[in-house]
Amino acid sequence: MEELDLKDMLSYFINKKIYIIFTILVALLIGIIYVTVIQKPMYSSNTSVILGGSSETITQNDITINKNLVNTYAEIVKSRRVLDQVINELSLDLSYSELNNSITVEPINNTEIIRIIVRSNNSKEAMDIANSASYFFSKEVKEIYNMNNVSILDSAIEAKQPYNINVPKQLCIYLIIGIILSFCIIFII
Repeated sequence: MEELDLKDMLSYFINKKIYIIFTILVALLIGIIYVTVIQKPMYSSNTSVILGGSSETITQNDITINKNLVNTYAEIVKSRRVLDQVINELSLDLSYSELNNSITVEPINNTEIIRIIVRSNNSKEAMDIANSASYFFSKEVKEIYNMNNVSILDSAIEAKQPYNINVPKQLCIYLIIGIILSFCIIFII
């Protein structure tokens, strides 16, 4: 049985450097094409609403009730009753289910705050949907519960950069893939 000599293996890889460089360049080229041409930028905007008491004095009971309602309110945000109003108000070319899938509602831990996050391929549309959803949500809560306990804490702002594209990070990933792939090809050869 022959032993593998590291020095021989290193010289073998050095002799195959053309394969390594070519494979890395192909992987980087594919990565550049994907990032600049194929991958669609997605933008994210969020707004926060806070559940507060409907009177000037807030009791411990009010705080407990609001914390218990946070999950219920999160579902109301994504209800057809709210989202259909958003679609009509903004004249969106989206169905209820498409809009529902682009919205995430998350209660902030141990608080009375709900964050509404909207993702879209248009940054202004994401901002408009988030602000409109928080407005119609607070309006519907007043109507459903006959309580005025929802206030908009932060309005959404327009995202300047897409959240799903990070060119340096993605190119580093393609570089690593190219290196691994080149060594695999050389081992196969």
